[in-house]
Amino acid sequence: MKISVEELGKLTGELAHEIKNPLSTIKINLKLTAEELERSNLDKTDQRFTRALRKIAVIQKETDRLERILDGFLRYVGRTELQLASVDINSLISDMIDFYSPQAHSHSIIIRQQLYDKPLVCKADESMLKQAILNLFINARQAMSDGGELIIRTDRHKKDAVIQISDTGSGIAPDKLPHIFDVYYSSRPQGSGLGLPTAKKIVEAHNGTITVDSEPGKGTSFTIRLPLQRR
Repeated sequence: MKISVEELGKLTGELAHEIKNPLSTIKINLKLTAEELERSNLDKTDQRFTRALRKIAVIQKETDRLERILDGFLRYVGRTELQLASVDINSLISDMIDFYSPQAHSHSIIIRQQLYDKPLVCKADESMLKQAILNLFINARQAMSDGGELIIRTDRHKKDAVIQISDTGSGIAPDKLPHIFDVYYSSRPQGSGLGLPTAKKIVEAHNGTITVDSEPGKGTSFTIRLPLQRR
């Protein structure tokens, strides 16, 4: 019996939910166990006590990581049902820059922006587009471990609004460039392998395109094109 892509997506989504439920229970019990150990009459200077707490902390960290992976997976396989409205891309980008600025500052990243001088209105799902932009910001930050510049530009090209997000990070090797939108492909230890595929899925759901240019040691630039709203 053959399974369609839609059925497979539904089955894997249900499986992910089934994994999340006991994972949440494990997290709660780990927290309770750590609290009980802290309140116990055990010798807090005993190495066995500190090792036990350290092992609990490691398990908690890994369960948190698994939960983040599952959350990202569920977002990716979920149906992209757009709640369309008239959205000014310049306003959306400004909101995202304001939102992300504190995190950029904490990682020694300077944000530079150059926005088109007129509104760029698209029929779009604002929250989903913001998620796609945030994923690209996070990707840029991960590429600039020692700080750098995040450059955001908007423009108009014929009937499209154009968003360009560039960084001055480590860049992407030519042999890895064709795979960056593949699910669970990541060249960085901290990468989930779902941020860029999710951004691509959201952009394409808006009948848009996303492309990438990169040069190792100099940085990476993502370009999103979205159809402008017809007057």
